[in-house]
Amino acid sequence: MTQTADERAGEILHGIGASARRPDATLKVTGEFAYASDLWLEGMVWGATLRSPHPSAWIRSIDVGPALRMPGVRAVLTHEDVPGEKYFGLDHKDQPVLAVDEVRYQGEPVALVAADHPETARRAAAAIEVGYEVRPAVTDPRESQRFVRHQPVRRGDTFEAEVVVRGEYEVGMQDQAFLGPEAGLAVPAEDGGVDLFIATQWLHVDRDQLAPCLGLPPEKVRLTLSGVGGAFGAREDLSMQIHACMLALRLNRPVKISYGREESFFGHVHRHPARMRYEHGATRDGRLVYVKADILLDGGAYCSSSLAVVGNAASLGVGPYEVPNVHVDATGVYTNNPPCGAMRGFGAVQACYAYESQMDLLAQACGLSPVEIRMRNAVSQGSRLATGQVIDAPAPLADMLKRLESMPLPPERTDADLRSLPGGVSQTTHGESVRRGVGYGVGIKNICFSEGFDDYSTARVRAELVGGEPHVTVHTAAAEVGQGLVTVQAQIARTELGVANVTVATADTSVGSAGSSSASRQSYVTGGAVRAACQAVRERFQGLPAKQALERFGPIEETREYRHRPTYPLDPVTGQGDSHTQLALCVHRAVVDVDVELGLAKVVELAAVQDVGRILNPQALEGQIHGGTAQGLGLALMEEIQVRDGRVLNPSFTDYLIPTILDMPPMKLEILENADPAAPYGLRGAGEPPTLSSTPAVAAAVRAATGLRLTRVPIRPEDIALSE
Repeated sequence: MTQTADERAGEILHGIGASARRPDATLKVTGEFAYASDLWLEGMVWGATLRSPHPSAWIRSIDVGPALRMPGVRAVLTHEDVPGEKYFGLDHKDQPVLAVDEVRYQGEPVALVAADHPETARRAAAAIEVGYEVRPAVTDPRESQRFVRHQPVRRGDTFEAEVVVRGEYEVGMQDQAFLGPEAGLAVPAEDGGVDLFIATQWLHVDRDQLAPCLGLPPEKVRLTLSGVGGAFGAREDLSMQIHACMLALRLNRPVKISYGREESFFGHVHRHPARMRYEHGATRDGRLVYVKADILLDGGAYCSSSLAVVGNAASLGVGPYEVPNVHVDATGVYTNNPPCGAMRGFGAVQACYAYESQMDLLAQACGLSPVEIRMRNAVSQGSRLATGQVIDAPAPLADMLKRLESMPLPPERTDADLRSLPGGVSQTTHGESVRRGVGYGVGIKNICFSEGFDDYSTARVRAELVGGEPHVTVHTAAAEVGQGLVTVQAQIARTELGVANVTVATADTSVGSAGSSSASRQSYVTGGAVRAACQAVRERFQGLPAKQALERFGPIEETREYRHRPTYPLDPVTGQGDSHTQLALCVHRAVVDVDVELGLAKVVELAAVQDVGRILNPQALEGQIHGGTAQGLGLALMEEIQVRDGRVLNPSFTDYLIPTILDMPPMKLEILENADPAAPYGLRGAGEPPTLSSTPAVAAAVRAATGLRLTRVPIRPEDIALSE
C-alpha cells in the first residue's frame, strides 16, 4: 500500500500507522506500574465483604454484634445502611447493593466491614452471624421459568433441503481471568460527596449507578481511573464501588477494598454458558438453504448485560454466511448460578462455536472441504445478515479463506523430543498414539454498541506552549484496560496536529463520557472524538504551524463529541433491523496434535487472517489478535468455571486453567486493510473477532485428529481419550 506524504510524516511523529511505544510498557514489564490494588492514602481503613455461602436462601436474621466487638473494627453495614436506592444494574436495576431478604447466588454480598487492617476486616466479616433458610436452587437453565429476553429472528419460509445436518452444542462458563482483581479507594470529600479511584471499564456508567445508591447527585460522585490489570468485559459491572463509597461516607475517612483471587471469581460476571440446537439445510453442492437454531443462555442470578448478549447471539447466530431462510430463537434466563454478563465476544462466541461446528458437519455431508463449504456461502459487501441488515463495507471473507488455506502448514513432527508432544515431558506414550488434525473457524462480530444505544465519546484537546515548544494534552474518560488506547489517542493527536509532544491525561468523570472500553469500540468512537477535537484545534491554527499559531493566539482548547451512525432495536417478533454499527471478520486455522490414549492436546500452530480496515498501531494490533486468540484457545481446551448445584468448585488459578506461554503456539498472521468509509481513518475494531474463530478452529482440529463429534467446549481429556 502506497503511503501519502502525510502518512509518512505521521510515522516520523509516531502517529497513525506507527508502532508507537506505549508509555506504560516499561513500568508494566518491570513490575513498577501502579494498579488499583496498589492505592494507598494516609489514614485509610480496609473494607471486606461477607458473601452468601448458598446459591438460594431467605435471610431470616443478621447479627453484626460479634464483628463490631472485635478490636480494630470501625463499621459494619447491611442493606439497612444503604443511604439511597437499594438496587443497581447495567440494563435493569435488579441487583441489590447488599442482600435485602434473600440471596440468589453463592457469593452474593450480604454485609460490609471496615477495619484498621485487611485481615481484621476479613475476620470480622466471617464473624457476622446470618440466619439462612436454604431453599431449592434453579441451576439448570432449561428448567428456569424466569426469562431475561427472548429474541427470535425470522426470515424466509423454506425449511426443507436435500442435505440436512443437526447438532446440539454446549459452551461452558468462562472467566475473564484478568491480571488484577477488583480494587478501589473511596475518599470522602469536603462537599459531602466522594472521590473514587477505581479500576473499571466505564467511568460514567459506574457513576450513574453509584450516585442514586449513595443518595448523592452525580456531580458529587467523582471517579478517576486507576491502573487496570485487564478487563475483557468483567469490569463493566459494579463490584466493590458502592461498598467502598458507603463505608467511606459512613466513617468520613478513606476506605480501600481489594479482592483476592478467590473473591474475584465471586465478585464479577462471567461468560454465559450456552446450550444450542442447530439444523442446517443445503443443496447437494453445499449451498445453504436454511438454518434453524435454538440458543439458550444462562444469565445467572441477575440481568447484567444479558439483554444485549441475547441480542448479539440472535442477530449473529447463523454466522457470516448467505442464508435465505432463518429461524432462530435466542433466549436468556435467570438461574441461581453466578451472574453472567460481558466477556470478549459478547454473545457471538457461543453461537460461533455452534454454527462453525455445523459447517464442518455440512462439509462432510456434501463431500466438500471445510474451506470450500465456507467459501460457497461466504458473505461479501452487499450481503444481508439474517436480520436483513446490509453489509455496506468491505467483507472479503472468501478471499480471507483463500489466503488462510494457502499459508504453509507446519512440518510433520519427526523427532522424539518429549517437549514437542501433548503433555510435554510428562508424556508416557512417547508419541505412538499422537495424531494430528487441522481445523478452520470463521467468526463475525459487531463493533460498537448496537440496537439503538446512544453510543458516543467525548474528547477535550488542548494545545499550548510548554518551555517554548508546542504541547498537546488529550483528555477523555476512556478506560485504558491494557489494550493500548492511551497510545492510540496520542498517535491521533500527533497525526492531526503535527506535534510530537502529546500527553494523555488520566481518565476521569470531569470530562464527558467516553462510554465503555468494550465492544471493540474505543478506537472507533474515542478515536473519532479525539480526531474531531484535534481538527477543531487545527482549524484555529489558521494554516500556521503549531508553534507559530500558539505564539500568536495563545493556548487553544476544543471539546468534541463523536457519534457513529444510528442503530435500531431488533423487531421483537421478526428479529429484523439494522442493529449493528460495523461488522468485523476473522478466520483461523489450527493445527493440533492429540494423544488419543492419554486424552491430551497440544496446539502446534495457529494462523489467522483478519481485516482491520486501517492499521493504527501494528504492534499493538498484533498483540490484540494474539490475545484474543489465546482466550479462544482457552475456551476450546481448558477454561471453565465448574459450577455444581449453583456452587463454584474452582475459584482459583490452581484449578481454573488458563493458557500459558507454553500452551500458545507460534502464530502466522495476515492483516488486511479494506477501509470502512463510515469509520474514522477507515478502521475496524479488532480486539474481539479473534476470540470467536479460534475456538471452533481448535475444536475442529481435535475432531479431525480423533474422528469424534466433540460437541462441547472446553474439550476435556476424557472426551478425546479413545477406548480400545
